[in-house]
Amino acid sequence: MAKTIKLTAMDGTPVEFVDEVIGSGAMKDVYFSPDKSYVVGFFRKPQDANAKDRLQNIVGKYREKIFGQVGGDYWENLFCWPTRLVEWEGRLGVVCPAYQKHFFFGKQSKFAGKEKEGKWFASAKLRNKFLTPEEKGTWLSHIHMCLQIARAVRRLHAAGLAHSDLSYKNVLVDPQSGRAAVIDCDGLVVPGKYPPDVVGTPDFIAPEVLQTRALPIGDPNKKLPSIQTDRHALAVLIYMYLLNRHPLRGGKVHDLDTGRDEELSMGEKALFVEHPTDKSNRPKVKNLAPSELPQGDVEKRPYTLCGPYLKELFDRAFIDGLHDPSKRPTADEWEAALVKTTDLIQPCQNPDCEAHWFVFDNSTKPKCPFCGKEYHGQLPVLNLYYSPAKGKFLPENYRLMVYDKQSLYMWHANRFVTPNERTRPEDKKPVGDFHFHNGRWILINRRLPDMWDVTEQPKRQIRVGEYVELTDGRKILLSSADGGRLIVVQLVNN
Repeated sequence: MAKTIKLTAMDGTPVEFVDEVIGSGAMKDVYFSPDKSYVVGFFRKPQDANAKDRLQNIVGKYREKIFGQVGGDYWENLFCWPTRLVEWEGRLGVVCPAYQKHFFFGKQSKFAGKEKEGKWFASAKLRNKFLTPEEKGTWLSHIHMCLQIARAVRRLHAAGLAHSDLSYKNVLVDPQSGRAAVIDCDGLVVPGKYPPDVVGTPDFIAPEVLQTRALPIGDPNKKLPSIQTDRHALAVLIYMYLLNRHPLRGGKVHDLDTGRDEELSMGEKALFVEHPTDKSNRPKVKNLAPSELPQGDVEKRPYTLCGPYLKELFDRAFIDGLHDPSKRPTADEWEAALVKTTDLIQPCQNPDCEAHWFVFDNSTKPKCPFCGKEYHGQLPVLNLYYSPAKGKFLPENYRLMVYDKQSLYMWHANRFVTPNERTRPEDKKPVGDFHFHNGRWILINRRLPDMWDVTEQPKRQIRVGEYVELTDGRKILLSSADGGRLIVVQLVNN
């Protein structure tokens, strides 16, 4: 039986681990604590003074900066963050919390006990060949996963940190619950410190880093991992989780030497597979394996199915910003776009649809892009307006799709409330809900004290507990407070 090693961490606290390697990565060997509540990962190679100082910053001031503030416990679920440093037999080690149970495949899975690395859910081939429908989750749960990843990366960047190796190998996801967590945070790029040796995982390395990888450290032209390279990796992750293909791996061949072709196609000559004017890198469907379809066919599953907000950011990430890092969308822009996209989601009326949800495309004949099922019935679309001055309302380029038993929240009623880690508990509660009742769509006011039907004069108050019917052109003021929104109802009949 393996013995238990007892150590004192550099901060003076006790650390124990069972002397039996449970996993090995590119740089570390990992051991469990006796109660399996945390792990200790020891670097195989000696770490120099700069590396130790960088790690001290990560477990010290940056950990305190993120987790030690009011609301810091929110981030415990979105990161697996190193807590302490130890030394054993001349090797430096980092102590991290053990992964939460939902990030492992369950007992009924053929992969029981294995970590839910993001690659299982980002690749069409792996999804289609190996995963059950339950393990795949829904398209909405993938949106929620992407939202949590964007939020975590936004927090890193706000602290001045970059991940350096953001990829589907370093993100754990659970599509069944829509949760995600960023791992391998001991490799973070700390301001003023040399970045770690890792430049990234293939598929996620920014083109400028790949292009200058051969240059020596210290060369002014060499591009190293940074917040800007994280932005590229984040865009790739979101694209892959929602479309199950890579945005740059298409049909174009740049060199007959496979190594050189890889270097060019992901670096200097990188080209978006769905570029609107240069279609030379479109995937050749005849060359794709059956397990890569239909996701690999960009004509059948175009990126526009992700809706207008994400389409705009994909354009900026893979057209404008692919070779110009300054133009890449920020993590908080992705977060905002994912929140607004969630409000465009509709349940598919096909009970056998694998995606279960789709983004309403604002057409007169909406249909699910995943299974082709047309929406039949009356569909309310709520157009949101904001007030720059009292009595004046302007369109906000923000819509809320309605479905039966859907909830209305405070961040819909007031533009100054944002759904994130700072949302107050009372603002997380629904303020209203929508129902299809006796052939009519209605909105029931649950918690808004100042809600009015202002379609005609005199305006009519909709008190808490009362409802208002959603008819075409109806105008409903959700709140008269500063930031309060007006909604204008549009009915789509199909």
